[in-house]
Amino acid sequence: MKRQVEIDQIHPKLFATKRTKCESTQKDVLSTNKNDLPRISMLSVEEVLKSHVLSLDIDNCEAENDNAFIVADLGEIYRQHLRWQTHLPRIKPFYAVKCNADPMLLKLLIALGTGFDCASKTEIQTLLNMGVDPSNIIYANPCKQGSFIRFAAEHDVKMMTFDNVEELHKIKRFFPNAQLVIRILTDDSKAIVKLSAKFGASLDNTGFLLQTARELGLSVIGVSFHVGSGCYDENAYVDAINRARFVFDQATELGFNFHLLDVGGGFSFSRKNNDVTFEKIASVLGPAIDKCFPSDNIHVIAEPGRYYAAPAFTIATHIIARRIVRRDLDEHVPNMDVIQDETLVAGDDHPSFMYYINDGLYGTFNCILFDHQIVTPKVLMKEGKFLFGETLDEPEYNCFIWGPTCDSIDCITKNGSLPELLPGDWLYFEEMGAYTISASTKFNGFRKSKIIYTTTDPHVLTILDDA
Repeated sequence: MKRQVEIDQIHPKLFATKRTKCESTQKDVLSTNKNDLPRISMLSVEEVLKSHVLSLDIDNCEAENDNAFIVADLGEIYRQHLRWQTHLPRIKPFYAVKCNADPMLLKLLIALGTGFDCASKTEIQTLLNMGVDPSNIIYANPCKQGSFIRFAAEHDVKMMTFDNVEELHKIKRFFPNAQLVIRILTDDSKAIVKLSAKFGASLDNTGFLLQTARELGLSVIGVSFHVGSGCYDENAYVDAINRARFVFDQATELGFNFHLLDVGGGFSFSRKNNDVTFEKIASVLGPAIDKCFPSDNIHVIAEPGRYYAAPAFTIATHIIARRIVRRDLDEHVPNMDVIQDETLVAGDDHPSFMYYINDGLYGTFNCILFDHQIVTPKVLMKEGKFLFGETLDEPEYNCFIWGPTCDSIDCITKNGSLPELLPGDWLYFEEMGAYTISASTKFNGFRKSKIIYTTTDPHVLTILDDA
């Protein structure tokens, strides 16, 4: 009875959204019905999680109603945008679509007036279909498929990057009127995901590339760089700015009139003081740009991805099965040569648990494999008690968390530490918006985790409704 009271207290405002004046009987969607927007609540992430998990009867619900689910807080995306405008007002963000192409995230960023960094025909087509002006798209892939270049030409998406001479000849053939941006090599040694092994022209080669572009009659309008995804040294941007200034000067000597600087991505979303915060990066990047590029005629853009997406998405998964294994004292992995029993071991030889959850590496947690992320499981519900944000005063045990597929690579962590949990309990993982759902699959027939939308800032509803 207590659980039902808790649900009833939440549900009245769960889908309280603006309706059209002329169609009051419509479903609870924003008044921009032409976009067929999903329902958006005005609850906190905690309230949405609580409402959903408490409404489920794991033992009797229909198949897949108890699947893992994601809560997307559009208000957090909006706050990140305001944060950007406050600390880097000169730089226009061109969101990296590859990071997370969730339709509602894109709709909100379009409404906020950002540009978009696209890496393929499909990404470009997606944004064009959503009404984005071609001038607000940069085709930021230095090595492109020829037919994709033709597609960009047909749709007037002129800005595109290059870093090699073969690409120049390809562009000359398929899109001679393109506005080119030379991508230069940077020091990305202080980044989680390093990109310089694949992309970027060295300063020893930029002069030759610019001269070749000149001879081909191509228009090169500026410089781009990327210090690596998840950069944890703010000074990497300063070094890259100095390199860009060098190439600008080279271009001037060759008769080009550069007017675009693209400072790429790598921006931290963290607000923790012990991390490299966005504010720390902005405090050195902004002054470095103003020093090296004081002219207002230089248009500065960036390609943030995880900065916008990561903090806005939280995933909740429930434990679908568990095994109890004896702790292997030599390694943090179970000894598969020993017959595993289902009884707790006594004395000081603590048990180790293997938990199986209903999302994994082939789904949302592919970020562990592809993006080198370390995810942190937290207890959402234990024995029917909702525990979001709470620290439990209980013993913790070493645990392994596995995804639901039949592949042994589908392991989320082998050295977790959690209180003893049972099938039916729930875990949640925060900051799961970057390079997660964008590469999620349906391997083994498991569905992708659904997304529930909310906003913790009411301005978002007005912005989307007016878009």
